[in-house]
Amino acid sequence: MYGTIIGNIDLAQVSLYLFWIFFAVLIYYLQTENMREGYPLEDDDGNPAANQGPFPVPGPKTFKLPHGRGDVTLPDYKKEAREVALRRTNAANGYPFEPTGDPMLDGVGPASWAPRRDVPELDGKGHPKIVPMKANGHFAVSAGRDPRGLPVQAADYEIVGAVTDMWIDEPEQLVRYLEIELDGDKGKRLIPIQLVKIKSDRIVVHSLYGAQFENVPQTKSSNQVTLLEEDKICGYYCGGKLYAGDRQEPVI
Repeated sequence: MYGTIIGNIDLAQVSLYLFWIFFAVLIYYLQTENMREGYPLEDDDGNPAANQGPFPVPGPKTFKLPHGRGDVTLPDYKKEAREVALRRTNAANGYPFEPTGDPMLDGVGPASWAPRRDVPELDGKGHPKIVPMKANGHFAVSAGRDPRGLPVQAADYEIVGAVTDMWIDEPEQLVRYLEIELDGDKGKRLIPIQLVKIKSDRIVVHSLYGAQFENVPQTKSSNQVTLLEEDKICGYYCGGKLYAGDRQEPVI
């Protein structure tokens, strides 16, 4: 074997080295592709963060959306247009920000929402996923209690309206929202099904007080809800867990 260059290398060793190289390239590729949304990182004031991580932000790539919804290019390096109604409580990083107005209406803290597309989510066939039951004759309540017609009780025990319909996720075959008609001709609102408690004689919504139901974000359509509307609706109800009434005050 004297004078040979690869006398001590066999096929198994070469295969192992090739696997290590492939695995390292795969990790690099997956990590950079994972950075197409949410990067470059920003600090609390919205400026580019000093530490962006060990991997570089990938170059823009254009994706064709299904069902004729156009193209999207990521990363787009666009900052959110709306002004966030928060102010610093301390000059040092890491301290919490506090709302400067009504946090539930301003959409900050637990009531925050993301600027998603203002179009309905579609199923695999291009149809809106979430629709009211009255617009779909294929669904009916076959088990459990039908909440339609029951009064809606807020956290302060005020009756704010009654359930008029259920909005279903047709592909998943489950209820996503309850539709309620507010008293006093204030229109209809949606309630995420995860935030209601269905009792024998009423529907209890603990996250909001009675006076706050009027400000629940509404939908533009009577039989569709968009991604942006869903985010705003869910954010408003979840924000009530902290901001409704005097819940931020200390309890002794």
